[in-house]
Amino acid sequence: MNLSGVLFFPVTPFDAGGALAEEVLAEHVRQGMEHGPGGVFAACGTGEFSALSESEHARAVRVAAEVVAGRVPVFAGAGGPLGAALNQARAAREAGADGLLLMPPYLAQGPGHGFEAYVRAVAEVLPVIIYQRGSVVLEPEAVVALAGLPGVIGLKDGVGDIDRMQRIVLAVRESYPDFLFFNGLPTAELTMPAYRGLGVELYSSAVFAFAPEIALAYLHGEERLLTEFYAPLVRLRGKVPGYPVSLVKAGVRLRGLDVGSVRPPLVEVSGEHLEELETLIKTGLERVAS
Repeated sequence: MNLSGVLFFPVTPFDAGGALAEEVLAEHVRQGMEHGPGGVFAACGTGEFSALSESEHARAVRVAAEVVAGRVPVFAGAGGPLGAALNQARAAREAGADGLLLMPPYLAQGPGHGFEAYVRAVAEVLPVIIYQRGSVVLEPEAVVALAGLPGVIGLKDGVGDIDRMQRIVLAVRESYPDFLFFNGLPTAELTMPAYRGLGVELYSSAVFAFAPEIALAYLHGEERLLTEFYAPLVRLRGKVPGYPVSLVKAGVRLRGLDVGSVRPPLVEVSGEHLEELETLIKTGLERVAS
């Protein structure tokens, strides 16, 4: 599957009553598409996957797929209990998604071949990118086995163990040179110099959701943004659990689109931190324009 450039992870907008705001989501995706992302990942982590009902998830994916209209691949989040993951996968297929970002299973853990069976079942519905994070931390030989399953096309790393990732990349590419690897750490741009050293070029950009101009400038070589924008953003992100999502949603609102608040257990960005974010966005946009 052809994925390149900046990967867009839209937020999931809610209205004043807390319901899914489909028209706002459509506008959010339309605005993102104007900046040419390489793929759209709907109802994933930045889209508050864990807070969506199955019907909301299906509707969000459908909206994204309809707006994208085949111009780039659309992936949907899936995961948790196997039954829920399969329902999400089937609904995403019906909505027009091209693949799935597969989150870790819910709580219960089994041996490696148990996780392999979980992945195999979901990958029978749509192509799968496995998300390595939380309870899913894989050894190289396990990823080689998973890469050999029909429908498993990639691994997104949210752990950040560079030694482990180097061994995984080397082991998998011996047998599966077209297998996709992604940097999936929060604010991934900050760690991309390290991941590029491993041969990993793809990454998820939360910043693209609220400041695509900044995300694209970094992609095209404006490395001063690492010091002037991304490093301060990471410091701000680390002040409150859940800010990797809350800050993105606040950033979208600051740029003029009312996408509503986050759902519990996430919390809204405080007034002080909102001012910091607004200043950071202004600084980043000024650097892009200079």
